[in-house]
Amino acid sequence: MSRLRNLSLFLVLAAAWGSAFVAINAGLAYFPPVLFAAFRFDVAGVVMLAYAAYAVDDPIPRGRAQWLEVVSGAVFIIAGYHVLLFVGESDPAVTSAVAAVIVSLSPVLTTVFARAFLPAERLTAVGVLGLLIGLVGAVVLANPDPANLTGGGTVSKLLVLAAAASFALGSVFSRASDADIAIETMEAWSMLLGAGLTHLLAVALGESVVDAVWTTESLLALGYLSVVASGIGFLVYFDLLDRLGPIEINLVSYVAPVFAAVVGWLVLDEGITATTVAGFLIICVGFGLVKRDAIREELRTAGVTG
Repeated sequence: MSRLRNLSLFLVLAAAWGSAFVAINAGLAYFPPVLFAAFRFDVAGVVMLAYAAYAVDDPIPRGRAQWLEVVSGAVFIIAGYHVLLFVGESDPAVTSAVAAVIVSLSPVLTTVFARAFLPAERLTAVGVLGLLIGLVGAVVLANPDPANLTGGGTVSKLLVLAAAASFALGSVFSRASDADIAIETMEAWSMLLGAGLTHLLAVALGESVVDAVWTTESLLALGYLSVVASGIGFLVYFDLLDRLGPIEINLVSYVAPVFAAVVGWLVLDEGITATTVAGFLIICVGFGLVKRDAIREELRTAGVTG
């Protein structure tokens, strides 16, 4: 029953996060991209803070170390990742599936950044090969035209890649932190602070609330991202992280693009190209090489290997 529950929650999370890319593309027809990201975490931050107040003894960060972890999450995981992702997806050339596949490179980048910033970690020759293969997958997805490097969505796809790097870097800084803070508290305050930073960036870029178009579809997209993808999604993620561990839960990044592609095709009539599939498979190979030891250990623990 426990395995069935874990599998069910894993698929729910993959579906919520995969379809989130579709909701982003749908909502970008009504909101300026950076302001859209800010609205998302205005709502999600309040939802998560309410849950933190219910679930933990002290929902307020205490001390310098805890606030530094909150700020790191706000800058890299909330503001940095989502601003770059939303701006990248505002290009019609970046479909939901393409964005999801590029973001699936994040676990590989997380491992690489961990080797760079955590002294106990080091990247082997095979790990370096895995990183390079993963980056090749990202290049295949970007599909740059040498005669016109700014065309065909190349720059926008690179922005999504930068978003994945920002998320990975924030994850490593969080892992390296010695702050004793409940994850619900950290996420709630990171979301709220990240939303504030994103609002400031939106103002600096000249985006205004008057440019937002409030319709049933735009409200549904915003509500889905705020409540389902962020609020419920992160709660499921933390639950699975506690019981499955980081290796198995990282695999959600490789299932989410499937949901993004299918939902994008059904809802937005987005096509799935051969380069999208090829890039996804190449990134999976890179992930397998970088994480080969951890995957082997997980399989041994599960009794799949001898």
